[in-house]
Amino acid sequence: MALPKKHRNRIAASAAVLAIAAGTLAVAVNDRESGSTSQAADRPAAGRTVSQEIEHLSEDSGRTVNLTIDDGPDPAWTPKVLNVLKEYGAKATFCMTGPNAQKHPDLVKEVVAAGHRLCDHSMSHDTRMDKKPVAYQEKEILDARKLIEEASGGEPVRYYRAPGGAFTPDSRRIAAEHGMRPLGWNVDTKDFERPGVEKILDTVRRELGKGPTILMHDAGGPRTQTVEALGRLLPELEQKGYSFSFPRT
Repeated sequence: MALPKKHRNRIAASAAVLAIAAGTLAVAVNDRESGSTSQAADRPAAGRTVSQEIEHLSEDSGRTVNLTIDDGPDPAWTPKVLNVLKEYGAKATFCMTGPNAQKHPDLVKEVVAAGHRLCDHSMSHDTRMDKKPVAYQEKEILDARKLIEEASGGEPVRYYRAPGGAFTPDSRRIAAEHGMRPLGWNVDTKDFERPGVEKILDTVRRELGKGPTILMHDAGGPRTQTVEALGRLLPELEQKGYSFSFPRT
């Protein structure tokens, strides 16, 4: 028996509401997965797929620079680096060791509060990790990730950078399986060698054509040259039309 017209109308209306709700949910899920919402940009969706390939490029298009700062946080130098970045409105990714993050959770939180990103740089900064057993690599990576996240108050660690670039297929897989993109670099300023401010700047000017990701340090020794070089480099990059971005995740 055919339903009365008013019942048919109610059923149709209910179906339309359900369809709209389902469509809205699908759009929201797609937005999170694609990183097109501000929330997704701040915190990766749980369970998302992360590439095991070592990343060097920017997530933004155009003429960009990815500043990456390794080995901290350090109570003497990280605040100075943060002040320079703030002065020029620059973004950076801070590649931290687990023990340093654990010792200085206030600095980890300052980095996050300033809008910068976190990167796992292992526990012991062992530049021969690629020669060590897989179990050792896994512990170095995951223990550091845990300490950095705890120090930050739960901010996601988006990248993993092997000390000295000592990646292995296993370390890249372990990082990716835990939501961290392996992170390389294009320009090694070698500021850790303290070659002089002009030498640091000349290296960036000469090698930036290779790609956007610049490697510098805020720990592991006196970083006066790094801080001074940053203070000169950032306005120079802006004048040349560069904008500051993050590596892709």
